[in-house]
Amino acid sequence: MDEVVKLKILTSVAALCALFLLSSCAPTVHLEPAANANDPLCAEVTVRLPDSIGDQARVWTDAQATAAWGTPSSALLTCGLEPPAPTTLQCVSLGGVDWIVDEEDTPNLRLTTYGREPAAQVYVDTTTLSADAVLESLAGAIQQLPKTGECTAPVTEDPDVVGDETGDTAP
Repeated sequence: MDEVVKLKILTSVAALCALFLLSSCAPTVHLEPAANANDPLCAEVTVRLPDSIGDQARVWTDAQATAAWGTPSSALLTCGLEPPAPTTLQCVSLGGVDWIVDEEDTPNLRLTTYGREPAAQVYVDTTTLSADAVLESLAGAIQQLPKTGECTAPVTEDPDVVGDETGDTAP
């Protein structure tokens, strides 16, 4: 075999080995896609997601309309969920987007868009990232989802009770 041919084969094999090694080092996060992950609006969201949140770089995921940041993952996003119904859970507005805050897994928070269709959800490890920083970083992308409603202030007074019955002394 000619030396030039041997050199080309050796170079090709070395390049393939390097490609294999480099690709095996890149973590891939396994996530399940949401039922409506194929909604074109979710594609509009995912192409606008940030490359990093805080000091956490975006990593590959294996499901449509999902994203992850950090190794291990400190923020996971899924788009294409059914919009949530009204709830008594806390609702916050950051960056022009309303989010329902589920603290059931504290220190991890599950934050689901409210008044956006389809809905998106982000799961945040608050020992690594500030939930506010994550929501602010995602706001530009999430705003691609049409706004169909918004958080409302909780009712703090009983509308059926008249002023005298509440101890109100105002004239």
